[in-house]
Amino acid sequence: MAAAAQATPITMASGGTGEADGSRSGSGDEERLPMPSRNPLPLSASQEAQVREVFNARVRTLCADEIKAFADCARNRTFTIPFACRALSHAMNSCMQAHATPAEHDRAREDWFAARMTRARERERKERRKIEQERFHREWWGLPERDPEAVRRELEKLERPERIGGVRRREPNPNPSSPPPAPGTDGGAKGGEGR
Repeated sequence: MAAAAQATPITMASGGTGEADGSRSGSGDEERLPMPSRNPLPLSASQEAQVREVFNARVRTLCADEIKAFADCARNRTFTIPFACRALSHAMNSCMQAHATPAEHDRAREDWFAARMTRARERERKERRKIEQERFHREWWGLPERDPEAVRRELEKLERPERIGGVRRREPNPNPSSPPPAPGTDGGAKGGEGR
């Protein structure tokens, strides 16, 4: 199962004629896509972990009966589990291996992408609630208010979409006549010091 849960490589098949967005033109499941995954965008490590959680939950749901049977057998046992529950353990593992396929991983990845808007709305709701609770707390205890600029920056941050691909978008150079700052520097604000 661990091998199937790893990310698929993102290489283009030679002479790919399928659509780049991963949609299928036919109705058969045996039709091949030009890429090994229908969602070829590279994700950050935390996003891949979320996809793996969705994948593992789907496999556990598909093998729920076998997992429950093994858990019932293993209940109130200690070192006799491997001997008493061997057949149920093999049945559970074979079911999980049968369902832990790259196609199932692709479906989990598609589910993760489909839930992006829901996650973004939930994240925004939680952050706005946190800001409101902090404002109430400061007002209640007579603490000084936060810097309005910091609050504005937090609200702007909420408006940004979730990053996919793990690469930051480069900001346009405000002064096109000067070259952009070298990577690893802060643009000369601290005398050109690096890290």
